Amino acid sequence: MTTSDAAQNDRATALRASGWGEPFRLVQVRNLCFWVFALGVVSGAYTLIHYFGSGLAAYGVGLGVGVIAFALYVIPWLILLAYHNRYTRLPGKLLLTAFVWGALGAAFWIALAANGAILSLYGKLFGQAWVSDWGAGLTAPFTEETSKALALVLLIGLAPRLVRSPFDGLIIGAYAGLGFQIIEDVLYAYNAAVAAFGVDQVGVAWRIVLVRSLSGLFAHVLFSAVFCSGLMWLLGRGQRPHRLRGALLMIGAMIAHGLWDNMGALGYKLSDGFGVPLLLFVVLPVVDLLLLWLAFRLAVPQEQAWLRAILAPETASGLLTEDEVTAAAGGWLTRRRYRKAQHGHGERVRAKHLLTAANDLAQELAGRDEAGIEHARSEITRLRARPADG
Repeated sequence: MTTSDAAQNDRATALRASGWGEPFRLVQVRNLCFWVFALGVVSGAYTLIHYFGSGLAAYGVGLGVGVIAFALYVIPWLILLAYHNRYTRLPGKLLLTAFVWGALGAAFWIALAANGAILSLYGKLFGQAWVSDWGAGLTAPFTEETSKALALVLLIGLAPRLVRSPFDGLIIGAYAGLGFQIIEDVLYAYNAAVAAFGVDQVGVAWRIVLVRSLSGLFAHVLFSAVFCSGLMWLLGRGQRPHRLRGALLMIGAMIAHGLWDNMGALGYKLSDGFGVPLLLFVVLPVVDLLLLWLAFRLAVPQEQAWLRAILAPETASGLLTEDEVTAAAGGWLTRRRYRKAQHGHGERVRAKHLLTAANDLAQELAGRDEAGIEHARSEITRLRARPADG
């Protein structure tokens, strides 16, 4: 077997193992996962309409401000998540399914009812003061993380060949968490308007928008991404089984969630004056980002190895160099180092376009579209032949 044949075999193995290019079909009438998804989303939508509909006439202004503000807030999140979904990319329809489940199935079908029932039980056992201090942090990590993670479980059932790696779990979890977070933020804006008896609804809603937008940077998206990447390892869907790693990441996400929800009580116990700001602005953001960084660093090497294997045969024809393949399959720091290594601004700009074109070629290779593959290859040839921009 020649080196070229071995590279082609590695490409085929990587495409098969990653599932990249496999189609996603939500409507599968013979698949139980589809019916659970449909039941959860329809039931969640019904509960949402019932919840908001009863007070729409009186508190519609506060609700409207929340809807508009958080609809805008979701845009930078989608850009950020799309950037990270750039190795063996998951289809947009699949990620939209996770988002919708997080917003309707997880939030309004499961978590809202489960949280209310458990908090009521806590109140009977320990009293309302205890519930106010500790109830949320000892409820939400269990009900909300598991309800959001059901998006991943259902998608594994709907697309088992497509959802393959812990990195897939991380991305799907982030989208499910984003859906949950946005609808929860809108709920908070509405509840604040109700609590203020409809007075100054715009001002009340904007205060919620500011607080929830800031705290949301280290909340559901992060927790779900870590939890679902851990779940993939626990289920043994990584390249190698790491069930202890998976369990620890899931526990870590739940602890982080609980600490965030109990920040007020913990902060006052730590220091009456500075405990809450210290936890809000320093301790918990740092700890949560470290947890996300750890999950990302553990999950991403497999994705990068698949992408390198898919692009590697292009070096045999001279279309791409090994350095370009390494950079195209690497993280932002690897890509930045590659660009910086070029001489002159024009060459750096060309290197940036070449890496983008290489990633586009990988996408076409995964889609097995011969016309698209040839077009992507010709684009790389054109960029290489074009004089560098001054």
